[in-house]
Amino acid sequence: MNRRLLTRSLLAILALALAAWAADAPLFSPDKLREHVFFLAGPELKGRGTGTPEIDQAADYIAKQFAKAGLEPLAEKSYFQKFSVTVGARLGKRNRVETLLGAERRAAKPAEEFLPLNFSDSGTARVPVVFAGYGITAPEFGYDDYFHLDVKGAAVIVLRHEPQEDDEKSVFAGRQLTTHAEIVSKAINARNQGARAMILVNDPLPHADEPDTLVRFGTLAGPDNAGLLVIQVKRAVADEWLASGGRTLADLQKQIDAGLQPQSFRLSGLEIEIGVEVERLSGAAKNVAGVIRGADPKLKEEAIIIGAHYDHLGTGTRSSLAPSQAGEIHPGADDNASGTAALLELARVISERRKELRRSVIFLAFSAEELGLLGSAHYTKNPLWPLERTAAMINLDMVGRARDTKIHVGGIGTSPAFERVLAEARRDGLEITPAGSGGFGSSDHQSFYVKNIPVLFFFSGLHADYHKPSDLPDRIQYEGLARVAELAYHTARGIDALGERPQFVRVAEPRPATGGGGPGYGAYFGSIPDMGEEVNGVKFADVRDGSPAAQAGLKAGDLLVEFAGKEIKNLYDFTYALRSHRPGEEVLVTVLRGSERLSVTVKLGRRQ
Repeated sequence: MNRRLLTRSLLAILALALAAWAADAPLFSPDKLREHVFFLAGPELKGRGTGTPEIDQAADYIAKQFAKAGLEPLAEKSYFQKFSVTVGARLGKRNRVETLLGAERRAAKPAEEFLPLNFSDSGTARVPVVFAGYGITAPEFGYDDYFHLDVKGAAVIVLRHEPQEDDEKSVFAGRQLTTHAEIVSKAINARNQGARAMILVNDPLPHADEPDTLVRFGTLAGPDNAGLLVIQVKRAVADEWLASGGRTLADLQKQIDAGLQPQSFRLSGLEIEIGVEVERLSGAAKNVAGVIRGADPKLKEEAIIIGAHYDHLGTGTRSSLAPSQAGEIHPGADDNASGTAALLELARVISERRKELRRSVIFLAFSAEELGLLGSAHYTKNPLWPLERTAAMINLDMVGRARDTKIHVGGIGTSPAFERVLAEARRDGLEITPAGSGGFGSSDHQSFYVKNIPVLFFFSGLHADYHKPSDLPDRIQYEGLARVAELAYHTARGIDALGERPQFVRVAEPRPATGGGGPGYGAYFGSIPDMGEEVNGVKFADVRDGSPAAQAGLKAGDLLVEFAGKEIKNLYDFTYALRSHRPGEEVLVTVLRGSERLSVTVKLGRRQ
């Protein structure tokens, strides 16, 4: 045989073999995914807290990967869509507490004897002092520390927890604290009662042997401003005040707990001067956005969005599920370096096959998700691609721990096309578990669903390291993450192959389960708050179909300002007000709809 022909034949066979291998080769490399996760969740990035220099490093890294993959910047000539967020608070210099008893004046020592809480109002006040027990109003338990107590314009001293904390037979949960023990709930109740200030003090019993520690400033979840001055003092300081009336914290707590009877009273002749200065901190945030434009002249104006949030908790001072480790780096390897890594590799793989695309594909890395979906909410209010030409949104959030080769997919019911698309996209080695057919949920896909865009949410499940310093890169299952990325790829390609834009379906969702214990905690209203709006009240991003709010005629865009006679300034006010009512009650609700003020009666439902 001719040697040259033999060589050509062998080369042809080799080429065919390589082509066949390439066709079967994995699209996504676990090693490349590992590289992205180890960078994003590495110690140098300090948990990627919104508003920090380290999250800017993460944004730069993502933008460079987009550029390397050949993505076109979506925000004019930049990959960055910038916006501002409130990222926390810090104490100013003018914080003081002085006691006035007759001609005697005594100043407490800042940080040693007293400390403001981060959701305190700023200002000064000279006010009388009232001991208000645990600061709880709980009609469902027949208990009210404010019963027949006038605290208007006063400072109320309140104990940290709730009555009969160690009594398993208590009408309060007993050993399992109810929401009445939440410090923010006590502050809202004090404000609703007319108090100008709330003074928190640690319970003396059964905690006498424990350190009387002041809550570290900035570590409490709550509104930016609770609407009154809020400080904490050491027990010795509060006992010094109570001594003027011959009382002690321990004796008062014993009496309350013994008979579940309030022991509230006004401290005669005592006044307190309180000064609090809390500075709200604004930070710059940025979504990172790039696009690969489709090749079909008729369909390229439609876009499929693939998104993942890249922020996390930083050092976990406010949202950590390991409070004792607050201040340590929370790496956020699974939440959500895993989804961001998949997003970057999807950008690379899809870009390499861009000639096969019919529609355009937008890649969005969101910031400030952990602060309340703020990045995706900002995008949908300020879209870089028209929402009316957005075909679907695929969200990747916590996809790095696909246990038993299972991946949960939510939003399947938001388009009739999705069930077939997912069935065709599924590959061996990964089982799809439906996780609710609707599009509501605590991740960025919700911001698109409320704008009538079909959504899919890929999620590998919660685990013991969620929102803790132990969410580390070496705990990610990179082979499984590669399979999830491949599933997302084939899902996007399946949507792209559809002749018509996926039809949007608004799913009739089940009522959410109750989050509290005991009677009175199951009232259901049915609104979805718009966390991206900084307003005085609660703006509705959406209203669930068939819910009590919907039946009363409330709509997306309404601004809730009053609930059952109580002013609503923020989501915490609304949550507190709703918890105080039972299913079946009718409450008068006032909203602003544009320039119109509307009051409607809502019959509360029951959570399932």
